Order: sequence, then structure tokens, then C-alpha cells
Amino acid sequence: MTLEWEQVIVHAVDPAALGQWWADALGWVVVHTSDDEFEIRPAPDRLPGLDFVRVDEARTAKSRLHLDFRPDDQDAEVARLLAHGARRVDIGQGEQSWVVLADPEGNEFCVLAQRRPQ
Repeated sequence: MTLEWEQVIVHAVDPAALGQWWADALGWVVVHTSDDEFEIRPAPDRLPGLDFVRVDEARTAKSRLHLDFRPDDQDAEVARLLAHGARRVDIGQGEQSWVVLADPEGNEFCVLAQRRPQ
């Protein structure tokens, strides 16, 4: 049996707005849009993607899944994402090497420290 990871589903009150925010943040392309769905990928034929699907209610509890990103320059990426509309959040992480941010609908994600040369 073979499984291919197709996408991560993200529930959103406004799929198009949130999906476009992430497309811009990641430099990804839009591959599908409808009234209730907005899908982006790293490239049109490259998986996995993020598929933003409409839900009527806003998120009310801590996310059970979040994405981690490893940048070349953590400070520069955090500043770029904050300027793009992300916000810093405290989820009880304390002093860590990563920075916890949230997208415009409050979904947390982490910007990790850059990799150390091996």
C-alpha cells in the first residue's frame, strides 16, 4: 500500500482571505478556488498543499495542529511575517529558540531557529 500526502485542511471563516494570506506568506501558488475552498501549493504540480475550507464558526480553542517553519534568518522572517499581518502569541512556551505567531484567524505556527551547520 502506498499513501501520498496530498494536503492539510485548514478550517477558515474566510477561506479566500486566509488562503491568500498564506500564499503570500509562503510564496505559494493558488491552484483552486470556489466559494467554500481555497487551495495553495508550493508549485502547481507539487504536494503537499494547504486547502482552506469554509466553516461558520471562528476557532475557540487552542489548535491541535500547527505548522513549524525553519527559515534561513529567523529575525528577518519573524519581522516579515509580523509586517504581513501575523501576531505574536504566548501559548505557554516560555523562553525558547522558536517564535510562536498566529495568522489572521488565530492559527498558531512556529518560526524555528535557523539550522546550525553540522
